[in-house]
Amino acid sequence: MATIDLRRRRIDAKIVYYGPGLSGKTTNLLDIHRRMPADRRGPLRSLATDEERTLFFDFVPVAPILVGGWDLRFHLYSVPGQEHFARTRRAILGGADGVVFVADAAPDRQAANRASLDELGAFLDRYGRALDDMAFVLQLNKLDLPDAISRDDLEASLNPDRHPLVTAIARQGNGVAETLRGISRQVAQRL
Repeated sequence: MATIDLRRRRIDAKIVYYGPGLSGKTTNLLDIHRRMPADRRGPLRSLATDEERTLFFDFVPVAPILVGGWDLRFHLYSVPGQEHFARTRRAILGGADGVVFVADAAPDRQAANRASLDELGAFLDRYGRALDDMAFVLQLNKLDLPDAISRDDLEASLNPDRHPLVTAIARQGNGVAETLRGISRQVAQRL
């Protein structure tokens, strides 16, 4: 949940990028960090393995935006997708004001997408929350793959509740800003 500092008139909100391993969560944050003007972003903190997979989390604090006399600051995290980091994902998800689920369009990753989305729902349930009650954007990533699952098939499989959806090719930066803009607006409206 957002942290509110009345004395400083500052609100800190947490957005978590969630999804299976190698779906593009960290790629999204790297692109955001790269494109953001230096005076509007904080340092990128990342712990990764030699295979460039997130080991713990990525964190990109975004400089405050003035809204109604309050500084609104977004803290962006991505979780490790590897199966053995489930407890880490659950911990990072705690207190999230918004979630971006990054789905991988590769045919062989559909079971991993479903398992990760189910896990997300279970972890939110442990916190007494649900996707329908919070800011949420589904990003369909890697649609440029030659054998990618179609947008319609991915949406039918992963988005029966018709949450906001963005198509993306995160490695090229396509859809990354639109995803951030969509989740940021939802979070700001819910504060």
